[in-house]
Amino acid sequence: MDWLDNNINVIRWASEEIVIPYVSPIDNKVHRYFTDFYVEAVGRDGETRKMILEVKPKAQTQEPKRPQRTTKRYITEVMTYGVNQAKWKAAEDYCRHKGWEFRLITETELFKK
Repeated sequence: MDWLDNNINVIRWASEEIVIPYVSPIDNKVHRYFTDFYVEAVGRDGETRKMILEVKPKAQTQEPKRPQRTTKRYITEVMTYGVNQAKWKAAEDYCRHKGWEFRLITETELFKK
C-alpha cells in the first residue's frame, strides 16, 4: 500500500472496492470475491492502465502436491486452491470485459531485489 501511495505513476487505487461474483467449486453456489486492489496507473507508454491486483502467498497459487496419506491439511489446501482458481478466472473474465488487466502478485514479485 505504501508503494501505491508513493508511486508517482499511480493515479488512484482502492482496496477491496471491486466485488466480482464467482461460482465456488466447493458448493456450486455464487459467492462474492472482494479483490485486493483496484489500481489506475500511467504505463511506460503514457497510457492509463486500469487493473485488479490480487496478493497471495506463492504456495496458494500452485496446485498442492498429493502426500502419501491424505490429510485434513491437504484437503483444505486443495479446496483453497480450487476456490482461488474460480475467483481468478472470474476476475480475468471481468477484466477482459472491461479492458482492464488482472495481475496475481506473490512474495516473489513483492520482495524482488
